[in-house]
Amino acid sequence: MPEQLEAEPVAAADIFGDRIDTARRFTANLAAYGEERGLIGPLEVPRLWTRHILNSAIAAPFFAGAAVDVGSGAGLPGLVLAIARPDVEWTLIEPMERRTAWLSEQVADLELENVSVERMRGEEWARGRVFDIATARAVSALRTLLPYTAPLVRPGGRLVFLKGANVGREIDAAAKQIRQYGLQDVSVEIVGEGVLDEPTRVFLATVTR
Repeated sequence: MPEQLEAEPVAAADIFGDRIDTARRFTANLAAYGEERGLIGPLEVPRLWTRHILNSAIAAPFFAGAAVDVGSGAGLPGLVLAIARPDVEWTLIEPMERRTAWLSEQVADLELENVSVERMRGEEWARGRVFDIATARAVSALRTLLPYTAPLVRPGGRLVFLKGANVGREIDAAAKQIRQYGLQDVSVEIVGEGVLDEPTRVFLATVTR
């Protein structure tokens, strides 16, 4: 028997505003089909809102223009952010067919006109540095992530990664890659304190070359 979806946190309506109904639909879809389609683990449904949906959505203010989510998976954070920020043009990059099928289905079901889905790896993108912002969540450590995200972003654009508690160590380990891609203004912001049970750590950097 599937685990029951947790009750919607009070903060959800504040974070999503007039987009809350779309967020509810996506969350319900992911709770209903995510485990059987290999998108989320069996223990995630009872904490789907708090650990995944709101953890992603709380970062919405960091985005503008054209954004790319590399390794979008179940749509975390890309689909969630596309729901929260319909004014941003989103490209979701994901190499696995079953995941891109899911993403495309959700884009159609939720009527998201600001999202395109591309089945590929980040390093396979060949259309130039067309994005203002690149994001990723729970994909890989910074030293691995930077070489296939920074080259997608125009000079002066930003990297906005949702990271875990070890982000400080990841920054230290990625010193070579940070220099290589000319990243400046590297910082970590903790967002959602006092709003979410578990605040989100956001790695920020400006791409200069």
